[in-house]
Amino acid sequence: MQPAGDPYTLTEAEIQEPPKSFWRSLRFLGPGFILSASIVGSGELIATTTLGARAGFTAFWLILVSCVVKVTIQLEFGKHAISTGESTMRSFNRLPGPKFGRASWSIWVWLAMMLAKTVQLGGILGGVGVILEIAFPALRREIWLSLAAVAVALLVFRGYYSLLEKVSLLLLALFTVLTLVSVGALQWTEEYRVSWEQIASGLRFDLPAGMVVVALGAFGITGVGGDEIMHYNYWLIEKGYARKTGPPRPGDPQWVRRARGWIRVMYMDALASMVVYTVVTAAFYLLGAAILHRRGDVPEGFEMVRTLSRIYTETLGPWAETVFLAGAFVVLFSTLFSALGGWTRVTADALGRIGMFDFDNPRQRRLAIAWLAWLFPLIWAILIFIFKEPVGMVLVGGVITTAILLLVVFAAVFFRYRCLPAELAPSRFYDLSFWMSVLAILGVGVIVLGSAVGWLGGRG
Repeated sequence: MQPAGDPYTLTEAEIQEPPKSFWRSLRFLGPGFILSASIVGSGELIATTTLGARAGFTAFWLILVSCVVKVTIQLEFGKHAISTGESTMRSFNRLPGPKFGRASWSIWVWLAMMLAKTVQLGGILGGVGVILEIAFPALRREIWLSLAAVAVALLVFRGYYSLLEKVSLLLLALFTVLTLVSVGALQWTEEYRVSWEQIASGLRFDLPAGMVVVALGAFGITGVGGDEIMHYNYWLIEKGYARKTGPPRPGDPQWVRRARGWIRVMYMDALASMVVYTVVTAAFYLLGAAILHRRGDVPEGFEMVRTLSRIYTETLGPWAETVFLAGAFVVLFSTLFSALGGWTRVTADALGRIGMFDFDNPRQRRLAIAWLAWLFPLIWAILIFIFKEPVGMVLVGGVITTAILLLVVFAAVFFRYRCLPAELAPSRFYDLSFWMSVLAILGVGVIVLGSAVGWLGGRG
């Protein structure tokens, strides 16, 4: 018997009416901002700025599309979590197709891709180590990144949802302010000022041939990625959206009314966070295109941080390197912190579905999350010690994220047309937006696979 208060167990006793006013709804926002804190580090600071440095303004449209096009997929996952109370991997275990042992093929495929994606977080951890070495050169970056790995593990090991939400919101707010100040400073310079003509040139849906791999990596990693969409269900559940809706009862007018109300709040959460990370993403792209591209500087290797610092120092002066280091640390550490919170939950869920323990048992679930909170940072640290190429590692993770998106899209279509109660069906406009997102992501996925085949053929 599971105790009351477990967010993954729905009971009648914990039902709560959804807020009716806009202002009261704001109190219940948060899950999307945890995702935003996870997104802005690797996608915005590293991948987006690197794409801007290489392509100039021409790929600006791709970054904007990447931020907007995935949101309806995220919303479909969120609706499924609220209406069923199911965690992501529990719902994946219901997807059509064969099972191997106790788990669906989709869970095994995700586990394989997740192992490959650990390289991305290793690159981010390497960036944190470099920042701390520049700021405090008494210790080498290897020691600093090891200490950062321990710090993020300890925070997630000891932290529950409320801590994750509050720290993520604080770090995200600080980072957003620093970024927008830097973009505003561009307009006060002669050399780096951005004109409307330059912005318009980036909205023509052109893409230089040599930029395909970097652009695809950036597409996968900017905006809400496949892994962040999968994490979203856990944050919604732990925030209490499903618990407040109550056990699923399609056909019951009271349950339908509550479900619609909490789904409406979830829409606000997802859209508000989308606005934040889209503005920040656009800002970083413009900084990369306006400053680094004009200078011919491309972030590479462990010199990545010093190269990226020029997006501050070239507009604000040499003193701004300290501001940049503080902001970059906030960004990358928030990504590690938020990503580790999501990774521990979804991986624990996946391991539970293949039979290693009972994820639905609160005690076993907490123990698994605690162990994984230490295991993942250890793996990330080992990977950066081996590869020593933070930018390349992050971009490889972006391509893998695009592949994960294909699995996520398949699940979203299944949730929309096979699982969602008819009473919760969305409008035709929403469905049109949903299918536009699906087709856009599938199109990019085909390009990714084609590029991979061509690369392998060239090596052969």
